[in-house]
Amino acid sequence: MLDQAETLRQLITKEEENIKKEQENDYAKIITVTSGKGGVGKSNFVVNLAICLSNRGKKVLIFDADLGMGNDDILMGVYPKYNIFDIIGTDLKLEEIIIEASNGVSLIPAGSGLNKVQELTEAEKKMFIEKLGELGEYDYILMDTGAGVNRDVLSFVSASEELIIITTPEPTALTDAYSLMKATDHFKLKSEAKIVVNKAFTKEEGKETYDKFDKAVKRFLSMKISYLGCILDDRKLVQSVRQQKPFTMLFPNCDASKCVDEIAMKIIGQNINSTGGVRGVFKRLFNIFS
Repeated sequence: MLDQAETLRQLITKEEENIKKEQENDYAKIITVTSGKGGVGKSNFVVNLAICLSNRGKKVLIFDADLGMGNDDILMGVYPKYNIFDIIGTDLKLEEIIIEASNGVSLIPAGSGLNKVQELTEAEKKMFIEKLGELGEYDYILMDTGAGVNRDVLSFVSASEELIIITTPEPTALTDAYSLMKATDHFKLKSEAKIVVNKAFTKEEGKETYDKFDKAVKRFLSMKISYLGCILDDRKLVQSVRQQKPFTMLFPNCDASKCVDEIAMKIIGQNINSTGGVRGVFKRLFNIFS
C-alpha cells in the first residue's frame, strides 16, 4: 500500500512538473523578424539582437526560418548537423537539434526543412508538436524568416505574436517593405508592426526614413507602425561577418552595437502577449499550410 502511495505521489509530481514546464514554454515571447527584400541586414540584426537580449539576462532562442537561405549559423560561426524537421520519425530529441551558439544564445536551424510542412501527415504533425514540448524555458524566441512577399513569409507573420520589419533608407528597400506591409494588411494578418531602419548614416536619417514610411502607411493602409530604432552604418559589420562572429561581441562599443542594444532594451520594456509559445506558432502554421 505504501509503495502504491509513493508511486502515485511520483506520478503526480511528474505531471505537475510537465504542466509547469509547458506553462513556462508558453511564456516565451515569439517575435517574427522579416523584410521586404534581401540584403538589408535582417539576419545580422536577429543574431545581434539575440546576443544583446542574452547580455541583459534573457534566455533567447533563434529559429532560423529562412527557407533554403538560412545563414544565422554562418553569422554565428556554427555548423548544424540537423534541422528541426529531422526530429520527425526519428529517435532524435529536440535538444540534439538545438545548437548552443554565441553568448548563451540557442539556435534551431530550419531552412529548407520547411518545405516538408505540407507533406506531413496528421500523426507526424502531432508527434512534431509533442516533441516541441521538450523545448526548454526561453524568454524570447526570434523567428528569422526569409525576405520578400511570399506564402512562407506571410505564414510566419500570421503565426507570430510580434512583427518587426527591417528596412534601409534606400528607396528599393522602402518600396519592398511597403509591399510586404500592404500584403499583411490586405490579408488582415497583423494590425501593427514595428520598424527598424538599418544602415542609416545618422540617427536623424533613421528617424526621417521612418517618418516618410509612416506617412505612406497612414495614408494608404489600416495597419499601425511604430519606430523601434535605427542601426547606424558601420564598416565593422563587414569585418564581423567575415570573421563569422557577431559585431556585438567583436566590437561591443561600436555605433551599431550600441544601436542594437538600445533596441533590445526597448523590447525588454514592452509587453508582448504570449499566445501558446512555439507550439502555438506551429499549430497555427500547420493550419495555414493544410
